[in-house]
Amino acid sequence: MRLGYNPLAAGIEEIRSSWGWFLALGILFMLFGAVCVIGDVGATFATVLVFGWILLFSGIFGLVHAFRTHSWQGFLLSLLSALFRGFAGYLLIRYPLAGAATLTLVLASLFIVGGLFRAIGAGMLKFPSWGWAVFSGIVSLGLGIMLLAQMPISSAWFIGFAIGVDLIFDGASMISFATALHKLTGGALERVA
Repeated sequence: MRLGYNPLAAGIEEIRSSWGWFLALGILFMLFGAVCVIGDVGATFATVLVFGWILLFSGIFGLVHAFRTHSWQGFLLSLLSALFRGFAGYLLIRYPLAGAATLTLVLASLFIVGGLFRAIGAGMLKFPSWGWAVFSGIVSLGLGIMLLAQMPISSAWFIGFAIGVDLIFDGASMISFATALHKLTGGALERVA
């Protein structure tokens, strides 16, 4: 590695000319996110179906792999994993409403447990700005409790809504990155180096 070489600056210089693609992708993410938030029920069922198909194909490929390597010591584990993924995928495709409810229950449980651990851990450790971590944990805990209290209604809209919000924030982040790349001049790159 030569003296004065900064791989970050070199990488930024490489992608700087593609700022328009990042901008377009960010706008596209935000549009898809808005569609998911507006049509949250449809987005929830589309997500469950896509997840089901992914699991089903993953199970099929895993089954083929298990039988192609049947002499391997982990054959039984590979076979059971493939069967489980395939069966779970089939159930999600066959019963998307029940699949959405199950996934929402899992997410609600993760929000509750993760929120409790985050809030309690931050309160005990008291690291710098620990109040924000406690607040974040309390919000996650509240969201999990809200999802459970509104079951089964929340299972129809939550997954699509959450994906939409995530896409909107990812799109905003990508647009911000694209505009920063576009505004970046050669002098600014030298300062990074």
